[in-house]
Amino acid sequence: MNKLKNFTKGFIQENPVFVLFLGLCPVLGVTTSAINGMGMGLATTFVLLMSNIVVSTVKNFIPDKVRIPAFIVIIASFVTIVELTMQAYVPALFEALGLFIPLIVVNCIVLGRAEAFASKNTLLSSAIDGFGMGLGFTLALVMLGGIREILGSGSIFGYKFIEGDGMLIFILAPGAFIVLGYLIMLMQKLKSKSA
Repeated sequence: MNKLKNFTKGFIQENPVFVLFLGLCPVLGVTTSAINGMGMGLATTFVLLMSNIVVSTVKNFIPDKVRIPAFIVIIASFVTIVELTMQAYVPALFEALGLFIPLIVVNCIVLGRAEAFASKNTLLSSAIDGFGMGLGFTLALVMLGGIREILGSGSIFGYKFIEGDGMLIFILAPGAFIVLGYLIMLMQKLKSKSA
């Protein structure tokens, strides 16, 4: 697979949220605003990229019996770095994302990419895959959070551009399911046209 196709597959063809339906717990839980979606997406992208690089580097030294636990330790190390960095430098975002940051450790996108791709490919291919999948995940979270924020409060990234109140349902949990359903439908249409 060429490097560009490896990088872009996470945007539409194999988007973790809209096509593979992975990591839906944080997708639905944190996307009440575009900034929350971006923060969670970028945190996951960092963990994906770094864990793919390390897994690809040490894959030949890890015995098969402890492969998955070793991958989880690697992922947990990078999640800890992200968590402490966010807590120190962006405490408001850290508070908004709450419990979902430590849950990146068990996010099936991260562990799935480590197992299915990084453990079987070169370092460069694994880094490209992790970065592309992470950006695809970030794109999905920002789209979902942005639409919910626009419809729910008339703002985007905190900038209010519609006076008055929006439709409360889009800020609440049912709004996440409604918007996600329509976005999945749209992405499936795009995927079928590009195939």
